[in-house]
Amino acid sequence: MKLRKPSAKTRPTTLKSESLEPHRMHAVGKVLTTDQGIPISDTDNSLKAGIRGPTLLEDFHFREKMMRFDHERIPERAVHARGAGAHGYFQVYKSLEKYTQARFLTDPSLRTPVFVRFSTVGGSRGSADTVRDVRGFATKFYTEEGNFDLVGNNMPVFFIQDGIKFPDFVHAVKPEPHNEIPQASSAHDSLWDFVSLVPETTHMIMWLMSDRAIPRSFRMMEGFGVHTFRLVNAAGKANLVKFHWKPLLGNHSLVWDEAQKLSGKDPDFHRRDLWESIERGDFPEYELGLQIIPEGDELKYGFDLLDATKLLPEELAPVQRVGKLTLNRNPDNFFAETEQVAFCVANVVPGIDFTNDPLMQARLFSYLDTQLTRLGGPNFAELPINKPVCPVTNHQQDGFGRQTIPTSRANYHPNSLGGGCPVLANPASAFRHTQERVEGHKIRARSGSFSDHFSQATLFYKSLSRPEQEHLVAALEFEVGKVERVEIRERVVNQILVNVDPELAVRVARAVGVTPPKATRPPKPSKAAGKKAAPSVEVSPALSMENSPHDSIRTRKIAALVSDGFAGKELDGVRKVLEERGATLELVGPTLSPVTSQEGREERPLRTFSTASSVMYDAVYVPGGEKSVAALLRVPLAVDFVREAYVHCKALALSADANTLLDAAGVRDLEAPPSKGLDATRGVVRSAKVETKGFGQLFTESIARRHWEREAPPPA
Repeated sequence: MKLRKPSAKTRPTTLKSESLEPHRMHAVGKVLTTDQGIPISDTDNSLKAGIRGPTLLEDFHFREKMMRFDHERIPERAVHARGAGAHGYFQVYKSLEKYTQARFLTDPSLRTPVFVRFSTVGGSRGSADTVRDVRGFATKFYTEEGNFDLVGNNMPVFFIQDGIKFPDFVHAVKPEPHNEIPQASSAHDSLWDFVSLVPETTHMIMWLMSDRAIPRSFRMMEGFGVHTFRLVNAAGKANLVKFHWKPLLGNHSLVWDEAQKLSGKDPDFHRRDLWESIERGDFPEYELGLQIIPEGDELKYGFDLLDATKLLPEELAPVQRVGKLTLNRNPDNFFAETEQVAFCVANVVPGIDFTNDPLMQARLFSYLDTQLTRLGGPNFAELPINKPVCPVTNHQQDGFGRQTIPTSRANYHPNSLGGGCPVLANPASAFRHTQERVEGHKIRARSGSFSDHFSQATLFYKSLSRPEQEHLVAALEFEVGKVERVEIRERVVNQILVNVDPELAVRVARAVGVTPPKATRPPKPSKAAGKKAAPSVEVSPALSMENSPHDSIRTRKIAALVSDGFAGKELDGVRKVLEERGATLELVGPTLSPVTSQEGREERPLRTFSTASSVMYDAVYVPGGEKSVAALLRVPLAVDFVREAYVHCKALALSADANTLLDAAGVRDLEAPPSKGLDATRGVVRSAKVETKGFGQLFTESIARRHWEREAPPPA
């Protein structure tokens, strides 16, 4: 059959650009609508019952926006995609029955099994561990009353106040959609465009630019529940609570240059550290801390405790340490456990309840909704890593991935065919929502008690030590300096940073090429819901990592740089002192072949200068031995080892001939090596000769902290 050419009347014509206009995603001046075309006038506030009330299920725009966001990526998590996990247990120190009926918090004899997942937030599964980012700290408690998921971060606040803004924020921080660049980085236009237009992000941005965003390890970072929860005792009395995790190894960070180099040297640095620590028996430990606040005091402190962009300073409500979390077993299979674990903010047990925090209200919906796509249906709770340890009996039926095999004829309630089972629980032991009077107009708005966006950002900045402030400024200069559009840089400086600290804004402005702002005063915070604002603290020492304990070197890794002819007796003495304090000494040499000490004993390096770097260690030690030191001086990577350790403010120890490595590394701001005895200026331990008494002990004391004084100008 012959095909005829279409006539002019039937031939398709080229569509005019106007006919394509409704399909253009970037059309200017178009009205925001739902997927059904319904016009929307407010996409910043979820629909609530009263201005401080709970989010309403009938908010179809909120549900559609969150549902679409939750199902954007398959099978990778939309956020927190890259993670590491570990099993362990939690044990409370003494009963908290005064505050809660949750059994795992009231019975000190119980060891509650847990699974913890640490993660970065913005990057994909293939990104690096040490990027500048928030870290997830999610804990699943397998209690006798069901699973309790404490889904938190390593920072106590968040970017937004209302969960309806969560898709907007994540879209802004993720790689830009036109080219999928940059990966696992917040240093780009879309994030800072969002920040400059949404002042409520300011406090969290200060945390993100601080050293908290580049932790030394998962074992050495704090965790926070972020939201204000409720604890409810058996009598029904409720108190508000903030959850904290306090690492027993202290709170430590990397420096930015280290973090960047580690991304190339070992992109799995944090995951490897967690795995290897547990394998060798150095179990990570954290204490659970609680800030408990009477139910009626949510507006007492001059801000609203339902606002997730605010923290409660420890000076106003001390953190009570009530129990310990120990991680003592690695997963048997990464996918089956770490990847398939499903956390949900809605998973609470009797004695723990929610509040009307509008960010929390969104997470109650979003986490459950996300798992339906990511884990293939509604039966993800039956996967071994998610399955409660207590009996599960209900009338849920069928669906993808069903593993339970129900045998009862009755799959409904009430019933007689199944003997009425499962029966309803006794109200005294069942989960009960806290009775709370809720009334108000259905409204899309924010309470006036949420309107202060800058005072706590200022509090955080002013509470940091001088080195921490300098690092934060440098981070802002780097991140905002990466922004291509000058108008965005101007808004960040002139509408955000100037309200935190005018001097900070001026410094960043000069670095990123915008006109420095004129001196100004931040806007006065509004009074919380009409109540008189209580005086708050101006400086909170607890917010500075420098004020956390720095008296332990347990689990620290120290590199010993060696070649043939090293001082073996001296190395043995230093190694003994380090191991007595719980640290580990690793030999790094030119090759993996054995090296011979000047006493004639062979030792085999664990790494070479081409496979290791100072950024992978907490301190560097170079034993004496003329032949060994001469060989190291001929290896540029060995000299770089010393130089980088010094620049990154880590402890260094060099004896006898090894002191010449400092000069080769370009270290010029130290006095000449001692002609006799010891010197430990700026954390560099030097001895005039091999085997100086007290050398190893002085070195261990220097390892416990960073020596930020090296960053200051040298003394005149």
